[in-house]
Amino acid sequence: MIRKNPSGDLPQIDESAFVDPTAILCGKVIVGANVFIGPYAVIRADEIDQTGDMQPIIIGANSNIQDGVVIHSKSGARVEIGQNTSIAHRSIVHGPCKVGDHVFIGFNSVLYNCVVGRDCVVRHNSVVENVELPNGFHIPSTTNIHEDSDLGQIQQVGFSEKDFSEDVAQTNVRLVKGYKRLQNEF
Repeated sequence: MIRKNPSGDLPQIDESAFVDPTAILCGKVIVGANVFIGPYAVIRADEIDQTGDMQPIIIGANSNIQDGVVIHSKSGARVEIGQNTSIAHRSIVHGPCKVGDHVFIGFNSVLYNCVVGRDCVVRHNSVVENVELPNGFHIPSTTNIHEDSDLGQIQQVGFSEKDFSEDVAQTNVRLVKGYKRLQNEF
């Protein structure tokens, strides 16, 4: 469902993107080329800041927002998902938040008030909040990062994690093309 927010903003969706009919996109949302938005995802840009303004939620080209993901923002803050990035099933991205290019966010993970650098992998059931995660870090499953001092325990992303992230991104770009073809059959 594509709908306006109370401020009258309507999502802008590139014609090459695929948005599952069960997903909800509300308000000041910008969806780039070849983006896949899976079943029951909710992307909602509807809150305003103290001055009545609102920043957008931006999903970069070739990224995928998988089943049941929620992306929202507090008080009109910006949320930006980079290009070729995967946000896996049932994750929550709550702004303010910036996620770089070529990032993988694992199942059930939570991002809040943070920056996740390019080429990072945040594995399943992890929490990243109130920090700036440098480029190329690997957050193991079930890890909670709440402040910059927690980053000392984190290692650089290895080749296997980068390969996995790239494979997920490319698989979902192929899904976009397949679902767009099917969409024309109805």
